[in-house]
Amino acid sequence: MRVLAAMSGGVDSAVAAARAVDAGHEVVGVHLALSAKPGTLRTGSRGCCTIEDSGDARRAADILGIPFYIWDFAERFTEEVIETFVGEYAAGRTPNPCVTCNEKIKFEALLDKAMALGFDAVATGHYARLSLVDGVPELRRSVDSGKDQSYVLASLTPEQLRHSLFPLGDSWKTDVRAEAESRGLSVANKPDSHDICFIPDGDTKSFLEKRLGQRPGQLVDAETGAVLGEHTGVHGFTVGQRKGLGIEAPAPDGRPRYVLSLEPVSGTVKVGSARDLGVNVIEADRPIWPSERPLDGPTECVVQVRAHGGIVEAVAEVSGDSVTVQLREPLRGVAPGQVVVLYRTDAAEGDLVLGSAKISGTR
Repeated sequence: MRVLAAMSGGVDSAVAAARAVDAGHEVVGVHLALSAKPGTLRTGSRGCCTIEDSGDARRAADILGIPFYIWDFAERFTEEVIETFVGEYAAGRTPNPCVTCNEKIKFEALLDKAMALGFDAVATGHYARLSLVDGVPELRRSVDSGKDQSYVLASLTPEQLRHSLFPLGDSWKTDVRAEAESRGLSVANKPDSHDICFIPDGDTKSFLEKRLGQRPGQLVDAETGAVLGEHTGVHGFTVGQRKGLGIEAPAPDGRPRYVLSLEPVSGTVKVGSARDLGVNVIEADRPIWPSERPLDGPTECVVQVRAHGGIVEAVAEVSGDSVTVQLREPLRGVAPGQVVVLYRTDAAEGDLVLGSAKISGTR
C-alpha cells in the first residue's frame, strides 16, 4: 500500500514508520506543524510539535530512507482543538484534547488529505491493536496495558479505521525503545510527551484565564447552600478537584472538600464530601460504533472514562442517540464533556472497543 506515516518526532511514530517500511509498503513521512508559534521549544517531556520535534522526525525519515514533508495544520489545530478546549471549559465541561486531536486532526484532516493524494492508509505510533474481520474494523487494547491508547482512538469512525495502521499494538514500550536504538534512531531515549501539548508549562488555569478573562462566582456547599468563598471563573475547576479550591474554613467533619458540579451561567461551583462524588449512572450522547455494531439491548461491558484509569464493569443500553451506563460500582470524578468508552472483555483476544460517547450527565 501507499502509506503516509505521521511522524511526531518521538520514538513511537519513528518505529511505526520503520515497521511500515519493513512490511513492504511505499511509505512517506509527514510531520504536522500544529503550533502557531513554531519557535517554541520542547522542555523535556512537555510540549510537542516543536522545531525540535520536526528536526527529530526528519532525521528519522532520513535514516529510514523515506521522503519527508512538513504540513502546516496550525490554523485548523487552533480552531478544532484549542478553541474547542477553551469553549468546553467555559461551558463547565471537561474535555479531552487528545481525543479531539485524533478525531479532528490526525484522522480527519490528515487522513482526508492523504486519501486525496492517493494514499491507502495513515500509520501512527499509537498503542492499540486494529484488525479487519470481513472488512469490519476491530479496535482492541494494546498488549502493553500501561501504554494502551485505545481510549483516545475510540471516537474514530469505521471508515477512518479502515484506512489506519497501528504497527505498535502488539509491542511493549521497552521493546520499541530497544528497536529504535538498534535501528540507529536518535529518538530511542527521547522522553514521552505528557500533559496537554499546547500548554507546555502545565498551568491550565492560567491558560484559560488569559483567553476567557475572569468570571467571578461563588463556591457553595452542595448540602447546606452556604457560600464558602469566591472564585474567578468556573473554567478554573473540574469535577473531582480537591486542591486549589480557595476555601479557608475547613469542613465541619474536618475532611477534604471536592468539586461536585459546575454551573457556568450562574458561576456557581458546588463542593461537598468525597462520598458525594460517587457516580452510579452515566448519560452520554453522540455514540460512535467503530465496528458498525450498535448495542442491541442491555449489554454487559467494561467502561473507561479517562485515558488512564476510571475503569469499571457496567451495563450499557442505547436509546436513539443516547447511551445510559449503569455502573457496577461507583466511579468518582466523572465530568460532563469526558468520553466514556465501552469495551467487551475477551480473555482470548483482549478487550474490544464496542463504542464511545460524550458524557452529558451523571447521577
